[in-house]
Amino acid sequence: MDANTWLWILAGFLALLFLGTGVLKLTRTREQIVAEGLTWAEDYSESQLRALGWAEVLGAVGLVVPPLVGLGIVTPVAATCLSVLTVGALVVHVRRRELLPDALRTIALIVMCVVLAYWRFGPEAF
Repeated sequence: MDANTWLWILAGFLALLFLGTGVLKLTRTREQIVAEGLTWAEDYSESQLRALGWAEVLGAVGLVVPPLVGLGIVTPVAATCLSVLTVGALVVHVRRRELLPDALRTIALIVMCVVLAYWRFGPEAF
């Protein structure tokens, strides 16, 4: 497979992941989110969780839809925005001492977002 195919796979994976976590924050109460084991949500209001959910959903859409309609520059911008959002999540996990697996998983997401942004801004731009 060529680099473009791998980048589409990466974008699809990230889009599904962020879409899932975003929809979770948009459709569940804070108490339900905490009950599912995401205890970091205790520190945030319902409206803050909804804002995070919308940011994740919009970022997910921005990873895959724009290139299909001729706006490919949006993909690396969305990947960059999601990486910044995810750095914020990393800070939350480190402050709460949720290092394994939460912080490690978050670092992996940051790396994937940065890789996608780099390649879509540069060598494999649309």
